[in-house]
Amino acid sequence: MLLRSPEIIVQTWRTARKSLKGLTETDVRAALLEFDPLWNELFPAEQTRIIQLLVARIDVGTDGVDIKLNIDGITSLVGELTDGSAPQRNAA
Repeated sequence: MLLRSPEIIVQTWRTARKSLKGLTETDVRAALLEFDPLWNELFPAEQTRIIQLLVARIDVGTDGVDIKLNIDGITSLVGELTDGSAPQRNAA
């Protein structure tokens, strides 16, 4: 899955650690790995909300599809997935 790629994990962690104190790269990786089983349990409306959060743009061409992800959206999702586990949100 695209969300498990090392580049996405590192970019998400770098962005998320600014607002989620104590968040580690391992926390981000674990949250994204746990996403697949969670996805299957969500209602279609919630799946739609998450897709809108994660995808910034989709370009379809004759040679394929280019999907631009929204790192801030992925960061928000990781915050939701790790809420209550270890990291604390920065109040600033």
